[in-house]
Amino acid sequence: MRFVAVGAAFLMLSSAAHAEHYLMITHTQGTDPFWPVVEKAGKDAAAALGVDFEYKYAPSGDMADMAKLIEAAAASNPDGLIVSLPDYDALGPSIKKAVESGIPVVTINSGLEHSKEVGAIMHIGQPESVAGHSAGERAKKDGVTHALCLNQEAFNTALADRCSGYFDALGEKLNMIDVSSDPAQIKTRTAAALQADPKLDGLLAVGSHVCEAAAAAVQDVGAKVHLDCFDLSPGVTNLIKEGKVDFTVDQQQYLQGYLPVVILHLYNTNAHMLPFGNIPSGPGFVDKSNAESVAKLAGVTR
Repeated sequence: MRFVAVGAAFLMLSSAAHAEHYLMITHTQGTDPFWPVVEKAGKDAAAALGVDFEYKYAPSGDMADMAKLIEAAAASNPDGLIVSLPDYDALGPSIKKAVESGIPVVTINSGLEHSKEVGAIMHIGQPESVAGHSAGERAKKDGVTHALCLNQEAFNTALADRCSGYFDALGEKLNMIDVSSDPAQIKTRTAAALQADPKLDGLLAVGSHVCEAAAAAVQDVGAKVHLDCFDLSPGVTNLIKEGKVDFTVDQQQYLQGYLPVVILHLYNTNAHMLPFGNIPSGPGFVDKSNAESVAKLAGVTR
């Protein structure tokens, strides 16, 4: 009996010593409230499955620094990598090397168009051009004719795709400015743009913190514009309820953090089990009709 107990304890220790280990690396600079929800989701999934999980990002926002994080993560020989892919040229080679070394990779959020090319087993995120086009269709129905897109990450092709899709739906030429990822700069640059072009009747903010800063700029300037946004945060849901933001595009970032951990676990433990194709987590819309129902979840699991 004692032998059985000792053997069981040994097996438990051996299992713990060989727990699956997954790393997630994203392109946040730590200023966007979008990413803590993704991180929480990854941790929640890891806890549910009993696997190890690490979340990393480069505070500099520099893609070369992010590439180094991917290379360091691959060198630790994890059971899987989860990476956002906003800049294929800067990050593609590092991801490909990880795949070539035998590490399964799931791309999330940005980089749908390059996910297969870098060797990822799948992508989880919204098709950004489609999301932008859907936002533009709604804005056009609401009477927007002369708009401006506020892009906080000039390097991020996904954000440019949102802007392009929006203007395609409006039937207008792309009108986009770099507002940086700093809320103070976003507010200053948005206010300057509104003052420089009084004919603007629409703004598209492609991030939740951009949305909040843009709303403050609109109020300070006293402009009358249709403000549309991407992503959820407590501040954005409040702005919608107050009538200061018309809608936001919800890409359900909790799914982008939770599902890849589950996918990699199944891939590693169940004969490479995978869904049949990529998983589109959006786009959905939050407006006055449903803002109240997600308000308590915004910034937590939405």
